[in-house]
Amino acid sequence: MTTRNARNGAAKSRPKQKTTKKSTKSYGEVSVVRGSGGELHQVAGDGVATMTTQQGIPISDDQNSLRVGARGPGLLEDFVFREKIFHFDHERIPERVVHARGYGAHGYFELTESLADVTRADVFQRVGEKTEAFVRFSTVAGSKGSFDLARDVRGFAVKIYTKEGNWDLVGNNIPVFFIQDAIKFPDVIHAVKPEPDREFPQAQSAHDNFWDFISLTPESMHMIMWVMSDRAIPRSFRFMEGFGVHTFRLVDKNDRSTFVKFHWKPKLGLQSVMWNEAVKINGADPDFHRRDLWDAISSGDFPEWELGVQLFDQKFADDFEFDVLDPTKLIPEEVLPVRVIGRLVLDRVVDNFFATTEQVAFCTQNVPPGIDFSNDPLLQGRNFSYLDTQLKRLGSPNFTHIPVNAPRCPFANFQQDGHMAMTNPKGRANYEPNSWGAALGGPRESPKLGFRTFQAVEEGPKVRLRSESFADHYSQARMFYRSQTEVERKHIGDAIVFELSKVERPDIRERVVSHLLNIDEGLADVVATGLGIDELPEAAQTVIEPIDVNPSEALSIVLRGPKNFKGRKLGIFVTDGADAKLINALTVAVEKPGALWELVAPKISGVTLSDGTQIPAKQKIDGGPSVLYDAVALVFPEEQALVLAKDACSKDFIRDAFAHCKFIAYSSGAEAFLKAAGVYDDLDAGCFEISSAQSVTDFIKACADLRYWPREVTIDLDAN
Repeated sequence: MTTRNARNGAAKSRPKQKTTKKSTKSYGEVSVVRGSGGELHQVAGDGVATMTTQQGIPISDDQNSLRVGARGPGLLEDFVFREKIFHFDHERIPERVVHARGYGAHGYFELTESLADVTRADVFQRVGEKTEAFVRFSTVAGSKGSFDLARDVRGFAVKIYTKEGNWDLVGNNIPVFFIQDAIKFPDVIHAVKPEPDREFPQAQSAHDNFWDFISLTPESMHMIMWVMSDRAIPRSFRFMEGFGVHTFRLVDKNDRSTFVKFHWKPKLGLQSVMWNEAVKINGADPDFHRRDLWDAISSGDFPEWELGVQLFDQKFADDFEFDVLDPTKLIPEEVLPVRVIGRLVLDRVVDNFFATTEQVAFCTQNVPPGIDFSNDPLLQGRNFSYLDTQLKRLGSPNFTHIPVNAPRCPFANFQQDGHMAMTNPKGRANYEPNSWGAALGGPRESPKLGFRTFQAVEEGPKVRLRSESFADHYSQARMFYRSQTEVERKHIGDAIVFELSKVERPDIRERVVSHLLNIDEGLADVVATGLGIDELPEAAQTVIEPIDVNPSEALSIVLRGPKNFKGRKLGIFVTDGADAKLINALTVAVEKPGALWELVAPKISGVTLSDGTQIPAKQKIDGGPSVLYDAVALVFPEEQALVLAKDACSKDFIRDAFAHCKFIAYSSGAEAFLKAAGVYDDLDAGCFEISSAQSVTDFIKACADLRYWPREVTIDLDAN
């Protein structure tokens, strides 16, 4: 199998490795000194403090968790990782340490294609069967009170209440992650959170600590391309993908294993916002994503995603150019197509936010028989960590008694008592084995029905070691960047320049540019120019020389756009005297593809149209900016246009819509207003003068492209 460009020759099962000598620094004798606060530190001969556990035990390796061999499973005896993740899981109360700002809804999963040939999981057996589900979307870095449109990864956590227990697919809207080993999770989160001495910035990665960590962690480069892309600022939860991130296993009734990666694909297609737009949405409506999901479900426009799987065997894993256990890598859909096997529909809002969305507890280790884990070191660490987190957040090992967390199938065990126990096992016996019989003796294990771990053969020494097959940190970052359209590449460059412009230390900025040189020299040059770096630094040292991998169209939002205005919203800015026929034509035309519309007016009470019809407004102009809409229309007579020409908020409405490359419709009477706003002379093919039903139809048809991207290069200084 090959994914490399033809000009680079045939691909091999593993890229050739360019080995570099590992530098080992000797710290000499260790001494103990007392810090300014009276604390004791172990200090090496060169004055560098030696990292220790909370018990004072020196740590030899803080980069890798303990496992069996370089690619084997994690070991329970790893007390260094255990203490680190234990402390991290408990360092915030009461909100989540990560994914604190979330929003959830009820729904169901429906199987559309059986996977009985590869798994015995009951949820994948019967086509057409619906299974109750709960989904929580979230940002990662911000606090519970932060805004919705932060540039951030989005959590996409799905709890499916199967007949064999709860299945928690706890993923993100990005298929890869920053780190390869869970022992580094506290570090990446500490780095992106508000800096500890000043407690800002909130819900932002544009600061020194984050980029210092990233610039010293080459494995993050692929994820950085995603986070700096438009994927990190989605227009709506309804318009974003979800991924299981890791490689899992499916296990059939004969205990045969098939590797699997899970994908959630939105039926409404992908869509994001521009950065300037996101900033303004956060000011106009910091609950924009929450409100969008609530309104869609409440109106009966139920969001839907397809569940797709990438299935592969050990031979594919061995032949693929990258290690399938590496969570910083993906398998391009052009190499391994996604097979759609089900759908997820959200059809009910929660009755109480705290009881459900805030108290729902997801654990990656919650899998029914027939689904199992791989040796992905990040997944292994997550399995270990999540249960601990729930104990701290929800205050009791009985968090499964909370209705949103309770399985919907029968369950039985001998676990009893504890804080907030709602139910206890019935009968005389509270232990096993016992001889009290079926009536009093309680449940027994079932070798036939129970979960059986896949019997993978593992061997190797106990080591803290990263597999050499994890060492290529740039090839897939390069693939992602080169898979984007020109406008999407521009947005990545703009995002990195913006973020690094907030970094105070020049050496951190230059280190980031040194990594970008291994991804794309053009991108590195754009960022260096944007930051005023006159001389490019040397490219960061690599362990494995990056290769050119074929671009993947599936990685581009623009190329995979919906080509449909369904589920989107048109903002119609109106005044008294607006042409009633045009308003009617707009509302009819926009509803035809399944889109929504709202009236924006100078007063919330609404307007009187040309035929005398009185119609209420949804938004007052200074509370309903154009950033809340996917396209806009201006319908008012000339005399009202001259009045609006003096209003700053009204002019901002159209200026922002134009700057954000939205499709714009306007009646002839609005020309004077467009001139006053300074937009009229720049009107382009994305702007439509509407005077008839046909011109309105043409406008709505064009809106299916969602943005008129050719405009951006004419209005953005960074594009020149």
